[in-house]
Amino acid sequence: MLKRISRLSPFVADQIAAGEVVERPASIVKELIENSIDAGATRVVLDVEHGGVKRVQVQDDGAGIHADDLRLATARHATSKIERADDLDGIATLGFRGEALASLASVARVSIASRTATASQGARIEVHGGEELSIGPAAHPVGTTVTVTDLFYNTPARRKFLKTERTELAHIEDVFVRQALSHFDVAFELRHGGRAVRVLERATSEDQRTRRIAQLLGDSFAGSAVTVEEVRGGLVLSGWVGAPTVTRSQADQQYFFVNGRAVKDRLVSHAVRQAYRDVMFHGRHPVFVLYLQVDPTLVDVNVHPTKHEVRFREGRLVHDFVFGSLNRLLRDVRPGAGSVPLKMPAVQDVHRSYPLPEQTTIGLEASESGSVVREAAPNPIVAQGAVPPLGFAVGQIHGVYVLAQNSEGLVVVDTHAAHERITYEKMKTARARAEKVQTQRMLVPVVVDVTEREADLAEECAETLGALGIVLDRTGPRSLMVREIPALLAGGDQEALVRDVLSDLVEHGTSSRVQAAQDELLATIACHGSVRANRALTLTEMNALLREMEQTENGGQCNHGRPTYLVQSMADFDRLFLRGL
Repeated sequence: MLKRISRLSPFVADQIAAGEVVERPASIVKELIENSIDAGATRVVLDVEHGGVKRVQVQDDGAGIHADDLRLATARHATSKIERADDLDGIATLGFRGEALASLASVARVSIASRTATASQGARIEVHGGEELSIGPAAHPVGTTVTVTDLFYNTPARRKFLKTERTELAHIEDVFVRQALSHFDVAFELRHGGRAVRVLERATSEDQRTRRIAQLLGDSFAGSAVTVEEVRGGLVLSGWVGAPTVTRSQADQQYFFVNGRAVKDRLVSHAVRQAYRDVMFHGRHPVFVLYLQVDPTLVDVNVHPTKHEVRFREGRLVHDFVFGSLNRLLRDVRPGAGSVPLKMPAVQDVHRSYPLPEQTTIGLEASESGSVVREAAPNPIVAQGAVPPLGFAVGQIHGVYVLAQNSEGLVVVDTHAAHERITYEKMKTARARAEKVQTQRMLVPVVVDVTEREADLAEECAETLGALGIVLDRTGPRSLMVREIPALLAGGDQEALVRDVLSDLVEHGTSSRVQAAQDELLATIACHGSVRANRALTLTEMNALLREMEQTENGGQCNHGRPTYLVQSMADFDRLFLRGL
């Protein structure tokens, strides 16, 4: 029988709020560190025990909490960060809901000790399960220490859902890394069971920031990452993206920040995936650390209780900005264009100059049927006595790898992979030069059953679909007829293509399905039309290949994301052969 409506007790209400904010110890860490940063801390020490289940303590040197405000700090709907409803339209702080400490205090034992710079002594409050046990003066330096022990001690049903100590610690480390990546001007320390796990000093210079990146994401990423600096129409994108050859099996090292707040955004994730689509090995995931600065009034950070998600007022604009910026950046990563040479062993770089003879360069033309070698004018770089990035060919191994000598040492080129990329990019360029997408009229039109929303969208976006080479007629409330399709995709599944394109338009306001399908077809043609393994090349052909690689977009990877070349420095060889010891 349906019960009458009654008001929940404050304790039950707090526990419901805690369920939204406090999922596991890592949730506590996030809320407390964000409060420390909002308080202007320059150093934050995180100390946990048993994966944070037994104890989480965050100590900072921030502004501190006034003694008279300690009780309010653990009360619901109390905060120093907003006052009016209008303040929600331009949130500039990390924590603002006024529920975190109250939620923690309802499901754990919480102690807060703090002191402001103007106070002669600190103060301390202790709250267990939402009940205040004590409050009074206490010795404490300027700043705040929050200690949370025995999480979910009074809600056993919640406690049993916690994982092992190692798993909970891994979640805490992930939060720690995200906070450390978003606030380089703050020193961080993570301790577990009395042992220092990570110690990060403040990083205010470029070298210090690079060192922190290496500490958190590894030397491989830090040594090959490409710097991002893009500004357009009030949007600022900065950070680092990993080279296409530095990938992971999972999307576990992808960090995105909006106005300093770590968020997970499907729109941005889609834009990044699209930017890497042409250079990433299938099934792999890129590594990136990206920061987006946007007018706070154009982003809603109040759409999720834990503030993990945001909503952009102009989502399509943000998506296109991120995709366009990264796509251009990755296209320009090629031999000699600011990219970092791939290394075979992880050894220290020692640059030495080895003069090479001047040589005439050769052009290599690619077509769908294969390659054509042609004589070309002397390379102006070579004519000036400089050494081109990939040097000059000295030979070939088993008809598979070209060996070249540049100013650094030895360059090893995968012949097929390199020519495959060259052919593919030339075919894409030829397609881009066409005035419009070549279409083919369907002899037997295909009828596609869709939702009414998708049918409405097809009518609204008829011009956009036409630019993609897709011409549709609406034949009913929930049906579409495919009249024309891109000529390159005539042999594919037309119904699936239309459904996927409409799905993208619904989700992202844009679609790259047609281009992706066309690119896949061109990549297949390029693969079959490129220099095959076990084919002996002349030095003229080898040097032609090297010069083309240096001028080709995405020249460092083949169409499938494999590297096209590797570099071994003379210093590496000296070390291997014990020279100079």
